Amino acid sequence: MPDQQRFIFLQGCFLLFSFAALWVFSPVGGPLDLSLIKPWMNESGGFPLRNAWALAELNHRWVKNLLIGAYALMLLQWLVAFKYAPFKAQRFELGYFFFSAMLCTAAVGILKSQSAHACPWSMTAAAPHGFLWDFQAEKGHCFPGGHASAGFALMTGYFAYRLSQPKKACFYLGSGLILGFAMGWAQMMRGAHFLSHNLWTAWVVWCINAAVYALTYRHFAQRTQR
Repeated sequence: MPDQQRFIFLQGCFLLFSFAALWVFSPVGGPLDLSLIKPWMNESGGFPLRNAWALAELNHRWVKNLLIGAYALMLLQWLVAFKYAPFKAQRFELGYFFFSAMLCTAAVGILKSQSAHACPWSMTAAAPHGFLWDFQAEKGHCFPGGHASAGFALMTGYFAYRLSQPKKACFYLGSGLILGFAMGWAQMMRGAHFLSHNLWTAWVVWCINAAVYALTYRHFAQRTQR
């Protein structure tokens, strides 16, 4: 089976299986979400770390700004590649990486803006003996996890360099997974997201990447045969 057909078949199977697994085992506000977010809550349903500097500033602002800077540098390199020969050989990969990554973050942002799911910190209600979860709350537009998408979007590099530079591709795959889950977990500690929000973010990012890569596969294959 040619590599393109094998890739499409395997990715299709993976996406269907992972979608089903998330749907069954990781529903929003399900037992897994509640058990993993409980350690970061107090007895009244609040989140003591909501405004912690390391989480609210370092993770939510500085790390995000650092990633925005990295993507901006990638765009600059792509533009420079049109004029300067040393960058010309990387022009397609740089452009693919930047625009596909931006498509992923934009798609997550649009889904989030249209979602009725509230953030965990908006879903707790005081009770005589502790608190209750209000899963009917619709404030926040909190699903999927927008912050984590900036980290997960680095997985685009896996597809950009999959055929030409396998080691570099694995680096971006690992970096995207680590950063995405780390950024998402920090948001969980603040009460901004459930684990399911971030898992679905990773799924959306991977799904978009797999689709875009399948559509542009021939171009990658032609470049590696030169």
